[in-house]
Amino acid sequence: MSASAVKLGAGDALIVADVQKDFLPGGSLAVLQGDQVVPVLNRYLAAFDRLGLPIFISRCWHPPHHCSFRERGGPWPRHCVAGSPGAEFAGGFEVPGAAVIVSKATLRDRDAYSVFEGTELHDHLRRVAARRLFVGGLTTDYCVLNTVRDACARGYPTFVLGDGIRPVNVQPDDGRKAEEEMARRGATFVRFESLAT
Repeated sequence: MSASAVKLGAGDALIVADVQKDFLPGGSLAVLQGDQVVPVLNRYLAAFDRLGLPIFISRCWHPPHHCSFRERGGPWPRHCVAGSPGAEFAGGFEVPGAAVIVSKATLRDRDAYSVFEGTELHDHLRRVAARRLFVGGLTTDYCVLNTVRDACARGYPTFVLGDGIRPVNVQPDDGRKAEEEMARRGATFVRFESLAT
Protein backbone atom coordinates (compact mmCIF):
# COMPACT_ATOMS: atom_id res chain seq x y z
CA MET A 1 0.00 0.00 0.00
CA SER A 2 1.49 3.36 -1.02
CA ALA A 3 0.58 6.82 0.08
CA SER A 4 0.20 9.54 -2.54
CA ALA A 5 0.83 12.33 -0.02
CA VAL A 6 1.47 12.29 3.72
CA LYS A 7 1.49 15.53 5.70
CA LEU A 8 3.97 15.55 8.57
CA GLY A 9 2.91 17.18 11.79
CA ALA A 10 2.54 16.92 15.54
CA GLY A 11 2.46 13.32 16.75
CA ASP A 12 4.82 12.02 14.06
CA ALA A 13 8.14 10.42 15.01
CA LEU A 14 11.02 9.10 12.92
CA ILE A 15 12.89 5.87 13.72
CA VAL A 16 16.06 5.09 11.78
CA ALA A 17 17.63 1.69 12.38
CA ASP A 18 21.31 0.78 12.42
CA VAL A 19 23.02 2.88 9.76
CA GLN A 20 26.41 1.63 10.96
CA LYS A 21 29.70 1.00 9.22
CA ASP A 22 29.64 -2.78 9.66
CA PHE A 23 26.41 -2.91 7.62
CA LEU A 24 27.81 -0.89 4.72
CA PRO A 25 29.88 -2.17 1.79
CA GLY A 26 33.27 -3.18 3.19
CA GLY A 27 31.85 -3.87 6.65
CA SER A 28 31.83 -7.24 8.38
CA LEU A 29 28.10 -7.74 7.70
CA ALA A 30 27.79 -5.70 4.53
CA VAL A 31 24.42 -4.96 2.96
CA LEU A 32 24.42 -4.59 -0.81
CA GLN A 33 23.98 -0.87 -1.59
CA GLY A 34 23.55 -0.18 2.12
CA ASP A 35 25.47 3.06 1.70
CA GLN A 36 22.79 4.34 -0.68
CA VAL A 37 20.32 4.87 2.15
CA VAL A 38 22.55 7.48 3.80
CA PRO A 39 21.74 10.52 1.61
CA VAL A 40 18.08 9.53 1.45
CA LEU A 41 17.75 9.15 5.21
CA ASN A 42 19.56 12.45 5.69
CA ARG A 43 16.68 14.15 3.88
CA TYR A 44 14.13 12.58 6.23
CA LEU A 45 16.27 13.47 9.26
CA ALA A 46 16.55 17.08 8.12
CA ALA A 47 12.81 17.35 7.46
CA PHE A 48 11.80 15.96 10.85
CA ASP A 49 14.45 18.08 12.58
CA ARG A 50 13.30 21.23 10.80
CA LEU A 51 9.73 20.61 11.98
CA GLY A 52 10.87 19.89 15.54
CA LEU A 53 9.51 16.32 15.38
CA PRO A 54 11.09 13.58 17.51
CA ILE A 55 13.84 11.44 15.98
CA PHE A 56 15.12 8.13 17.31
CA ILE A 57 18.22 6.52 15.84
CA SER A 58 19.09 2.98 16.82
CA ARG A 59 22.40 1.21 16.77
CA CYS A 60 23.39 -2.40 17.36
CA TRP A 61 25.70 -2.11 20.33
CA HIS A 62 26.87 -5.65 20.96
CA PRO A 63 29.19 -6.83 23.71
CA PRO A 64 32.13 -8.98 22.61
CA HIS A 65 31.11 -12.61 22.08
CA HIS A 66 27.47 -11.69 21.54
CA CYS A 67 25.11 -14.64 21.08
CA SER A 68 24.35 -13.64 17.48
CA PHE A 69 27.98 -14.13 16.42
CA ARG A 70 29.03 -17.29 14.62
CA GLU A 71 31.75 -17.88 17.20
CA ARG A 72 28.91 -18.56 19.65
CA GLY A 73 26.71 -20.47 17.23
CA GLY A 74 24.74 -17.48 16.00
CA PRO A 75 23.94 -16.68 12.36
CA TRP A 76 26.15 -13.62 11.85
CA PRO A 77 29.79 -12.68 11.63
CA ARG A 78 31.10 -10.52 14.45
CA HIS A 79 29.70 -7.02 13.94
CA CYS A 80 28.86 -3.74 15.68
CA VAL A 81 30.80 -4.45 18.86
CA ALA A 82 30.17 -1.52 21.21
CA GLY A 83 32.82 1.16 20.83
CA SER A 84 34.44 -0.43 17.77
CA PRO A 85 34.93 1.39 14.44
CA GLY A 86 32.37 -0.90 12.79
CA ALA A 87 29.71 0.14 15.29
CA GLU A 88 30.09 3.82 14.39
CA PHE A 89 27.42 5.49 12.30
CA ALA A 90 28.12 5.65 8.59
CA GLY A 91 30.31 8.43 7.32
CA GLY A 92 28.14 11.28 6.07
CA PHE A 93 25.14 10.15 8.15
CA GLU A 94 23.88 13.43 9.60
CA VAL A 95 22.52 12.81 13.08
CA PRO A 96 20.64 15.87 14.35
CA GLY A 97 21.63 17.15 17.77
CA ALA A 98 18.11 16.59 19.09
CA ALA A 99 17.98 12.93 18.03
CA VAL A 100 17.75 10.26 20.72
CA ILE A 101 20.24 7.41 20.24
CA VAL A 102 18.81 4.01 21.18
CA SER A 103 21.33 1.19 21.75
CA LYS A 104 19.96 -2.32 21.30
CA ALA A 105 21.12 -5.94 21.59
CA THR A 106 23.44 -4.84 24.39
CA LEU A 107 23.21 -8.05 26.44
CA ARG A 108 25.67 -10.87 25.73
CA ASP A 109 23.08 -13.67 25.72
CA ARG A 110 20.09 -11.95 24.18
CA ASP A 111 19.65 -10.77 20.63
CA ALA A 112 17.26 -8.02 19.56
CA TYR A 113 16.31 -6.91 16.06
CA SER A 114 13.43 -4.59 16.89
CA VAL A 115 14.28 -1.11 18.17
CA PHE A 116 11.56 -1.71 20.77
CA GLU A 117 13.09 -4.89 22.18
CA GLY A 118 14.97 -4.41 25.44
CA THR A 119 15.07 -0.62 25.02
CA GLU A 120 13.17 2.38 26.34
CA LEU A 121 11.85 3.36 22.91
CA HIS A 122 8.18 2.84 23.78
CA ASP A 123 8.54 4.99 26.90
CA HIS A 124 10.25 7.69 24.84
CA LEU A 125 7.43 7.60 22.29
CA ARG A 126 4.79 7.97 24.97
CA ARG A 127 6.73 10.84 26.51
CA VAL A 128 6.69 12.78 23.25
CA ALA A 129 3.05 11.82 22.51
CA ALA A 130 3.96 10.05 19.27
CA ARG A 131 0.95 8.82 17.33
CA ARG A 132 2.43 7.83 13.95
CA LEU A 133 5.82 6.27 13.26
CA PHE A 134 8.04 6.53 10.19
CA VAL A 135 10.63 3.73 10.04
CA GLY A 136 13.68 3.28 7.80
CA GLY A 137 17.28 2.14 7.87
CA LEU A 138 19.04 -1.21 7.82
CA THR A 139 18.00 -3.85 7.22
CA THR A 140 14.61 -4.30 5.57
CA ASP A 141 14.35 -7.98 6.47
CA TYR A 142 15.58 -7.84 10.07
CA CYS A 143 15.67 -4.65 12.14
CA VAL A 144 13.20 -2.66 10.05
CA LEU A 145 10.79 -5.59 9.74
CA ASN A 146 10.87 -6.41 13.44
CA THR A 147 10.51 -2.77 14.45
CA VAL A 148 7.50 -2.41 12.17
CA ARG A 149 5.99 -5.62 13.57
CA ASP A 150 6.27 -4.22 17.09
CA ALA A 151 5.02 -0.78 16.10
CA CYS A 152 1.93 -2.24 14.42
CA ALA A 153 1.32 -4.58 17.37
CA ARG A 154 1.36 -1.55 19.67
CA GLY A 155 -1.25 0.18 17.54
CA TYR A 156 0.88 2.83 15.87
CA PRO A 157 -0.03 3.76 12.30
CA THR A 158 3.33 2.98 10.71
CA PHE A 159 4.99 4.24 7.55
CA VAL A 160 8.00 2.50 6.01
CA LEU A 161 10.52 4.70 4.19
CA GLY A 162 10.57 2.67 1.00
CA ASP A 163 13.50 4.60 -0.47
CA GLY A 164 15.47 4.48 2.80
CA ILE A 165 15.76 0.73 3.43
CA ARG A 166 17.89 -2.11 2.06
CA PRO A 167 17.76 -5.87 2.79
CA VAL A 168 20.62 -8.16 3.76
CA ASN A 169 18.89 -10.93 1.73
CA VAL A 170 20.31 -14.07 3.32
CA GLN A 171 17.88 -15.67 0.90
CA PRO A 172 17.47 -13.74 -2.37
CA ASP A 173 13.83 -12.75 -1.80
CA ASP A 174 13.95 -12.01 1.95
CA GLY A 175 13.65 -8.27 1.37
CA ARG A 176 10.62 -8.63 -0.86
CA LYS A 177 8.95 -10.98 1.63
CA ALA A 178 9.64 -8.55 4.46
CA GLU A 179 8.05 -5.69 2.54
CA GLU A 180 5.01 -7.84 1.79
CA GLU A 181 4.68 -8.79 5.46
CA MET A 182 4.93 -5.19 6.62
CA ALA A 183 2.20 -4.21 4.17
CA ARG A 184 0.02 -7.10 5.38
CA ARG A 185 0.41 -5.85 8.94
CA GLY A 186 -0.94 -2.47 7.86
CA ALA A 187 2.22 -0.46 7.24
CA THR A 188 2.13 2.13 4.47
CA PHE A 189 5.14 2.60 2.20
CA VAL A 190 6.21 6.16 1.47
CA ARG A 191 9.03 7.86 -0.39
CA PHE A 192 10.50 11.22 0.48
CA GLU A 193 8.83 13.00 -2.41
CA SER A 194 5.42 11.79 -1.13
CA LEU A 195 5.82 13.67 2.15
CA ALA A 196 4.37 17.12 2.60
CA THR A 197 6.63 18.99 4.98
